Amino acid sequence: MKLIGPFKQIVTLANLPLRGKLSDDQLEIIENGGILVENGNIIEVGNFDVIASEAKQSVEIEKIEDTQIAIPALTDSHTHICFGGNRANDFAMRNAGKTYLEIAESGGGIWSSVQHTRNASEEELLKTTLERIEFLISLGITTIEIKSGYGLDVENELKMLRVIKKAQEKTLATIVPTCLSAHLKPKDFNGSNEEYLNYILTEILPKVKEENLAKRIDIFIEKSAFQPEESKEFLLKTKNLGFEITVHADQFTPGSSRIAVEVGAKSADHLEATIDEDIEFLAKSETVAVALPGASLGLGEKFTPARKILDQNGILAIASDWNPGSAPMGNLITQASILATYQKLSTAEVLAGITFRSACALGLEDRGKLEKGKKADFVTFKTDNFQNILYQQGSLKAESVYINGEKI
Repeated sequence: MKLIGPFKQIVTLANLPLRGKLSDDQLEIIENGGILVENGNIIEVGNFDVIASEAKQSVEIEKIEDTQIAIPALTDSHTHICFGGNRANDFAMRNAGKTYLEIAESGGGIWSSVQHTRNASEEELLKTTLERIEFLISLGITTIEIKSGYGLDVENELKMLRVIKKAQEKTLATIVPTCLSAHLKPKDFNGSNEEYLNYILTEILPKVKEENLAKRIDIFIEKSAFQPEESKEFLLKTKNLGFEITVHADQFTPGSSRIAVEVGAKSADHLEATIDEDIEFLAKSETVAVALPGASLGLGEKFTPARKILDQNGILAIASDWNPGSAPMGNLITQASILATYQKLSTAEVLAGITFRSACALGLEDRGKLEKGKKADFVTFKTDNFQNILYQQGSLKAESVYINGEKI
């Protein structure tokens, strides 16, 4: 058993509800706090001196000598960080006024990442994926979802998912793999969208199950990718195969968030184009709405209507969408801080959105709050006021990151 502290402040997020709006006066803030951990879990969070005086002599003290605050470690519930190549030229062309179609026709877009990823070896992909994981850990993110979707055939989708599985073996962070073979129909597939989706169902997913490479399925529902009805049919079939579902929904056109709810998806991600009646429909469901401000920043598009989702009592998570094309930044705190500015989100709403509410989008209920029984994953910052985390918009770097109660 180990007692870590004292911290100037511990922001526990304990007792906050899963859904709906939050005010900052709902935050539990423990001054001169300590975190008692054993076997990777939190035993107690409270006043450091009180816990120390009541603890048995066998308790180890890990003393924090300078002024730091602690919050739960972050969860990034939507990333594409297993990829080959670089799309800096896409970003430059987009900023110079080129359209998505013009960029794709000149050799850019998702297909560019597919070609680079196919050409990369497992070793190369593993190396770059682990480097990105380490960067996310340095930001205080200890639970990371990673999608496939740049392979788009049996060989290369399995290659990506095997790399993601190997990455889990080499990091203390929790990696959640998601099969996004339905990212778009590849240019070299001879057949219709429906035939490609059937190819995923019959050729890719059985092997994914056989090798236990992913338990989650994603699909990009959009005019440039897969259409609503064929997507709904595909998702219901994957659900019958025993997979959990998440959906790239309403990024440029509305309507697909309804499909996510109708098929019982764990989350609907993007939602930049979601209309008011669909916000209400989504907010009344158990499907987590995941805002991806990195994509809005990368594409110059409007932000997810986060304020409206919370005001309608929805479950709002915030993730980075780190990918080589539309969201190359990867800095979740910077993105969440900017989203808060434009959507008028309280500090409590942002912290909930990048911790326990984001973990909920991945079906993980054991983390994201600093309270008894939760996983002892937390991050510290060298500051005397937790508000500085968002105020400095990502320039205040994490001081220490703890996984299972151990500083890494």
